[in-house]
Parts: sequence; C-alpha cells; structure tokens
Amino acid sequence: MNAGQGNIPEKVIDAVLEQHDIIDTVSRYVHLTKQGKYMKGLCPFHSEKTPSFTVTPDRQIFYCYGCGKGGNAIKFRMEIEGLSFPEAVKIMAEESHIELPEGQGVVAIPPNPERDRLLQAYEWTTKFYHFLLKNTEHGKAAMDYLRSRGFNDKVIDQFQIGYAPDRWDTLTQFLTKRSFDLYEMEKGGLLSKRSDGEDYLDRFRGRVMFPISDRNGKIIAFAGRILGEGQPKYLNSPESKLFNKSRILYNLHLAKPSIRKLRQIVLFEGYGDVISAWEAGVQNVVATMGTSLTESHAALMKGMADEIVICYDGDRAGQAAVLKAIPLLENVGLGIRIAVLNEGLDPDEFIQKYGADRFSRQIVDGAVSTTKFKRIYLKKNHILLEEGGKIAYTKEVLPIIAALPSSTEREVYLRELATELQLSFDSLKQDCNEIRQSMQKNIPDGDNNDKRWNNGRHKKGQVPAPTLLPAYHTGERRLLAMMLQDTEAASYVEKRLGDAFNIDDHAAIAAYLYAYYAQGKPPDISRFMSSLHDDRLEKTVSSISMMETPPEWNVQELEDIIREVQKVPQKRQIDKKREEMVIAERSGDFLRAAQIASEIIALERQ
Repeated sequence: MNAGQGNIPEKVIDAVLEQHDIIDTVSRYVHLTKQGKYMKGLCPFHSEKTPSFTVTPDRQIFYCYGCGKGGNAIKFRMEIEGLSFPEAVKIMAEESHIELPEGQGVVAIPPNPERDRLLQAYEWTTKFYHFLLKNTEHGKAAMDYLRSRGFNDKVIDQFQIGYAPDRWDTLTQFLTKRSFDLYEMEKGGLLSKRSDGEDYLDRFRGRVMFPISDRNGKIIAFAGRILGEGQPKYLNSPESKLFNKSRILYNLHLAKPSIRKLRQIVLFEGYGDVISAWEAGVQNVVATMGTSLTESHAALMKGMADEIVICYDGDRAGQAAVLKAIPLLENVGLGIRIAVLNEGLDPDEFIQKYGADRFSRQIVDGAVSTTKFKRIYLKKNHILLEEGGKIAYTKEVLPIIAALPSSTEREVYLRELATELQLSFDSLKQDCNEIRQSMQKNIPDGDNNDKRWNNGRHKKGQVPAPTLLPAYHTGERRLLAMMLQDTEAASYVEKRLGDAFNIDDHAAIAAYLYAYYAQGKPPDISRFMSSLHDDRLEKTVSSISMMETPPEWNVQELEDIIREVQKVPQKRQIDKKREEMVIAERSGDFLRAAQIASEIIALERQ
C-alpha cells in the first residue's frame, strides 16, 4: 500500500482502473477520433486548433504533446475536476459500484491534523447554531423568518439550518471552551480578528446559517443571510484550507444519487432556491451560492451529468447571468436548457406562489433551448409592433441562428421567427445564409471553432516549444520505454545499469519500476503510474510511453544504449578537465596543463 494513495488498497485502485476505460473516461469531455492505434482530440487543458491530445487504448493512458499533461483514467479525472487522488478513486469507485473496504467509506486523505480540527470545528458549530435556532429565544426571529419562507421542521433539520446570534463572541466562547486554537479558527473562516488585531470575534452575527458541505457531506463553510436590514445581505465563508467556492456546489452531496440516475442537474444561484426545489420534489438540484459559475464548476458537473437546466432568477440580473453561464457549460460539452421564470420571480418565489407541481412541469420540464432563451431575452428590448423594433430584433437574432451548426435547427428557428414577426421565411433564410458565410470567413486562428465545446481553458502562448534532446537523454527514454513494456528488459537493465541514469527523473522512474516488478506485477503502464504519485514523474512516463518501440527487445540494442548512457559521466569529466587545462595554460602553469592533458588521454582511452 502506498502512503500517497491515502490508504486506499491497491486492489481498489486496480478495480477502478479495470472498470474505467480510458476512452470512455476521456470521451465524456473530449471528442476523440481514431488515428491508427491512437485516439486524438483537442486538449481540454490548453487552447489549440490542431489535435495534440492523444489517448492510447492498449496502454490505457493519455498524453498531450502540446502541454505535456498525461496519465491514466484516475489522473485525467483529477486534472479535469480538480480532485485529489483519494477523492478521484472514491468517486470512480462509487460510479462503478466498487465497494471500499471497512473504514474506507469516506475518502482516506493523508493525515492533516489542522484540516481535521477545522472539520471538527465546523461540525460542532453547525450543531451549535442549529440548537440555537430551534431551542432558544435568540433563534425565535430566525425561525419565524424561515417559516415565512415555507421551510418546515423536516427541511430545517435535513439541511441543518441554524442561527448565529447578533452578539460578538457567542461562537468564540463556544470554541474556546472546547480548546480550539482561535488563530486556526480565524484562518478557517469561522472567526474574525478585531480591528486592534489583539483578539477574535464571531464572523457571522445576526444571520440565518446554511451549512455548505463538500461532495462527501463534510461541512466546510457557511452561507449566512442577515435578519432584517444590513449589508451584506448574504455572506459566505472566505476561502480556506477547506473551502474553494469555485469548486464547490451547494447540495451536491445530497443531490448526487438523483443526478446520476437522471444524468441531469438543475442549477440555481442560491441555497434558498435549492431547498425550496428539494422540498417541491426536484432533487437533482445544486447552486453556486450566489457566486459566478466557473470553469471548475462546469467540469465538475460534466463528470456527473449530460444536461444542465439553468434556473436563475427571472429578473434582468439573473437572465444576464444565464448568458454568461451558457458558454462555460458549452465549452465542456454539456447539453443546456434554460428555465424561463416570468414576472421577475426567483425560483423560490415561484414555488411559493404557484406550487411544487407547476414548478416541476412548467419550469423544469418546460425549460427551453439556449437559442430560444436568447430570442426571449432579446425580445424584451424591442417593441415588435413597430417596424423599427422588428428590424432591430431581427438583426440581433439572425446571427444567433446563423451560428448554429445544424441546418435543420436553423430552419426550425427561422420558421418560428418568420411566423412570430409575420415575415417571409425565404428572405430571413437568405439573410441568415449571408451572415453565416461572413462568420465563416472571419473565423479567428487559434481554437477549433466547429468544436467550441472542446476548446482549451487557458490562453494561448503557454505551450513550450519542443527542444532537441541530447542522444543519451533520448537513449535513456528508449530504455525506459522498453522496460515499461517488458519485465525481462527491465531485469537486464537493472543488472547492467541499475539506477545509473544521467537524468534524475529517469533514475527515479527506473527505481520505482524495479520495485513494481519485484512485487510480481506484470507490465501495465496505467497501474504503474498509480504507484508514482508524483506529477512530474507521471507526465514523464506518459511521454515516454508514447515512443515507438520494437515489439520485442534484443540484447544488442539494450547494450548499445547502455554504453552510450555510461559514457556520459566520463565525457563530463573530460570536458571539466579540458576547462581546467585551458585555465592552467592561461595562467602560465604549463607543467600542470601537461599533467591534465595526460589525464584527458587516459580518460579518452577508457
């Protein structure tokens, strides 16, 4: 068992890799096409228009020749979703119904005492705030507010909602009595420092408290809504050792079973909307807690679902946020529909006004395509009864329709537009075609615009230029490539060369490989990578694995490379001696220069 694996047994890692084929794993994020024995696509980790992202089915690895990222199926999920190794294995095990042994039900992350103390503090704080809400005079006004929002006791208990009294040191005293380090609690987002910097006070005061959990159900932060007047109205915990808001979705731990069953997520902006929808019977619901949707959120959701229904507020700000979210979700290849909320209502208000059944049928099931949503959004800006309004609206809508890749889709929307505005379908189609031709002429260099969803997530100019490697460096890589494929080749190199590689990373990989084979394991590049737990070494192994090598090794080729590798230290010594000889000659010490010259001759003979 490897400590870097977070105490996850090797048999579980092997089972996960067995069940998660690299092609199936990568294809959820990247469109792959077959090229010989490889599959190729546009790299999801950097921006490119010529595919350099390569997947090798028989070796179960991926490697990008552009940015150098590589690894097995577990590594790909780690990179694309921002997960640790234990988290990725746990999630992938759950997806394949692989049972973790007793004690492995929660991801076993390598020991981190400060993190564990912070998790304990959040758990106790949640229970404390929940108790104050339900059982004290302090919480009465907060309870009245929640009741007015339609939250019953069952929901309040399930979501562990609480109340932080409007006092300076309620939680500070609670944590002090339980011997928590207040400096750690301040770093973890539960407390704040007083302005004089000498003491600590409660971060949340006079707020209804909504605990935020990670995907495994561990409470890692809070969202607090102020009671009455005051600013800010909503306050989230700050970023901490536990909490990264760009990677956390509210309610994901409870919504996971429903999401996996339906392969669909209903996305909200706020936790109140999620709780109302949950109580209304819609359980594949998550929220970004009022923060903007990020690329990490999109990648996380892509790993669990095929379609997103965006259900933001019906006001101008909410609808503008929808337009910003659409390209982020498109970029990871998710299907998107938009819930249309009239009258400027937010989802929670709609449920309170019209009920759960109508919300489920009209808002979620009746969500529209992105093109239709953009038409509805733009229509609000124009008076269609006037000719000028019709023309202006048409000029804004046609480029949206023209950008659609499917001619059938374009025709459907053009016919709808013709009927809506009482205009000629043929004239709209002609205008649309002209706009489309103009768009295709102006496609910028860089990304593959026909596959927008697979464009890179980083700016151009970050890919290093390839460098020509010295002969011995290439030779060492070739040795390792053969050793990765054949136990006997590795055994031969171990006897002749051992760890005397000239490149430190190559020596480290060889040492790991000798140990791997010593355990009686067969050649398997994907499984070998799982034993490394070193980013740089994994990338190097991925790169080496892409080298073309003969199907069978032979002693002569290995010997030729080994001799080349063994010469390098002597060549370096000779070069150093030559420098010393030049220095001796320049200083007039010709006796010393002659002595060094004879040493060089002796080394060259060797």
